[in-house]
Amino acid sequence: MTPTITAFEASPDRGRGLARDMQVRWALEEVGQPYDVRLVSFKQMKEPLHLAVHPFGQIPTYEDGDLALFESASIVLYIAEHHPGLLPADTAGRARIITWMFAAGDSVKAPIIEREGAILTERDKPWHAERLPMLDQRVHARLAQLSARLGDADWLEGAFSAADIMMVGLLRRPACSDLLQDHPNLVAYVARAESRPAFQRAFDAQLAVFTDQSKGDQR
Repeated sequence: MTPTITAFEASPDRGRGLARDMQVRWALEEVGQPYDVRLVSFKQMKEPLHLAVHPFGQIPTYEDGDLALFESASIVLYIAEHHPGLLPADTAGRARIITWMFAAGDSVKAPIIEREGAILTERDKPWHAERLPMLDQRVHARLAQLSARLGDADWLEGAFSAADIMMVGLLRRPACSDLLQDHPNLVAYVARAESRPAFQRAFDAQLAVFTDQSKGDQR
């Protein structure tokens, strides 16, 4: 069967490939798995039909027959475990990749999302100007640690993997990307990932949703 994923009907990222279905699309493109997309509105995301798959009313979801998954990292890991190309064959290597996937969603993500939330929701607060440098420093500290670990390697663990999909997806977020310039190897890492044909196909597919919607709005 062809799996079906969900994505924003009207993505707030305006086609920049920042919504979390991007990582799922990218993983599917990397392994050559065709997929269908069901677009959902913000209203539909909170309705029982969608909540039955994603209890928190978000995207993406992944449905394949009787299997229904939510959370982008979980979906990407499932894809990697059932198709060759995104996980190494040896047990230890697989464990290292999964560890990096957890790191992207936890250790690295936490300060980035905190900074992003402050920029989006606190910019008009009297404490914002004083708080933002502290949040910047937290992100810089985490990026410095990641940069030191990556060194001059192309990817996190040997060959390109599911871990790189999750990490690059995070590093592309605006709250992080504008701080990357102090870490040239991370800038190169993101650019290297974005140059992959599978990334470009996934990006174009997500952009097409925004483009089609924009055309509709102009009619």
